[in-house]
Amino acid sequence: MILEQHYLACLSQASYIVGDGETLAIIDPRRDVDLYLERASALGGKIRHVLLTHFHADFLAGHLELVARTGATLYLGAAAKADFPFTPLADGDELALGELRLRALATPGHTPESTCYLLLKEDGEPHAVFTGDTLFVGDVGRPDLMTSKGVTGEELARSLHHSLQSRLLTLPDSVLVMPGHGAGSSCGKNLSSETTSTIGAQRTNNAALGLTDVRAFVAELTEGQPPAPPYFGYTATLNQRVHGLLEEVLPRALVPLTLDALQAHAARGAQILDTRPKEAYAAGHLEGCLWVGLDGQFASWAGCVLDLERPVVLIAEAGKEREAALRLGRIGFDRVEGFLAESKSALAAADLVPARRSSPKDTASALAAGRRAPRVLDVRQPGEVAEGHIPGAITIPLGQLKERLSELPQDAERGLHVHCKSGWRSLVALSVLEAAGRSDVVDIPGGMMAWEAAGCPIEGRPVAR
Repeated sequence: MILEQHYLACLSQASYIVGDGETLAIIDPRRDVDLYLERASALGGKIRHVLLTHFHADFLAGHLELVARTGATLYLGAAAKADFPFTPLADGDELALGELRLRALATPGHTPESTCYLLLKEDGEPHAVFTGDTLFVGDVGRPDLMTSKGVTGEELARSLHHSLQSRLLTLPDSVLVMPGHGAGSSCGKNLSSETTSTIGAQRTNNAALGLTDVRAFVAELTEGQPPAPPYFGYTATLNQRVHGLLEEVLPRALVPLTLDALQAHAARGAQILDTRPKEAYAAGHLEGCLWVGLDGQFASWAGCVLDLERPVVLIAEAGKEREAALRLGRIGFDRVEGFLAESKSALAAADLVPARRSSPKDTASALAAGRRAPRVLDVRQPGEVAEGHIPGAITIPLGQLKERLSELPQDAERGLHVHCKSGWRSLVALSVLEAAGRSDVVDIPGGMMAWEAAGCPIEGRPVAR
């Protein structure tokens, strides 16, 4: 038996290779599929089956890439609708992987077409279940991502409750749980950093599974979900459609541009996305560019701040251009039109704008100065804010900032000091605000961690001294 999990940390996403060595199936592949082809070659097997648990919203899956490069058959749950060919699997349908079998379990709830796949051993005993976004380690899938399609979160939450209680929790305790995501994903509220578990462990430790009353379950799942990143709807729709393959997209993105050419693209409406390390960006950047560093959850945050209808030109450290374009491609952002060639020397000769910054102590002193004190913007998630915040701070999660700019006060003399937890998201926010034309934005380096370490006042919990 071959059972491999391949975890992509930047998207908190898991895909799987399963089979008997000769016949292999790939479940929920990411878009850059060379990994699966290389592993199949090393294992001496052939990829004959590609399965999606549902139409993902947080990443563009590699189903079309794998089918094109291997001739494998693509499978989805019977409720799925797409404009490319696939074989529907109804509840109870099975695929043979040598003497192993994969059995489809219809588990609507996260989405209407959500389907889990149960791996049966040679003797027919259940061994593992690939749960997609239906069941995570420590949590269950959110039911509110389909509201724009005319399905209410309450309807899907009720379906999810039935799928969990009547389908997955009827499996033996020993069955391995192989979810689609881990901590850091926006597809649930309380995902564990663990990426595998068992049905028995989840039955005991997963609080959502303990909500046997459907009304309590629905209330819990439809309240307090983190804001869905704005690119989710775009990517979910793209996963249902025929679209360009990654191997076709990347060559168009990897076109070297002079600084003049890059700025000409911007003059025609392209967005400049700076992906260099945060201190390099803070030291000096092109006016009006956006910043999302490659060292973080780059694709997810880029999907939150970029306009998905406009092209992008990239600024990256030398040799990092392909990585930036590839990671944008993983969420379906294929409109990259080139990158700044010899970026270090090109930027050294350019007119750059440094990020305005203020230490926690200086911001705290300015806040105590009276009515002309600066405003403070907290771009953390609501759960983080609830654990303690700077007195008087305006709170808008980074993922919603672009859509809520009009809520921010306009008072250039007072300034707008921005912070997050550690100082990474606040620089993304600073770039969004500067790109929107604001010149009064000030970053608080180190964020709430540095604020607390400096002994500055915090509402909601005592200051650590």
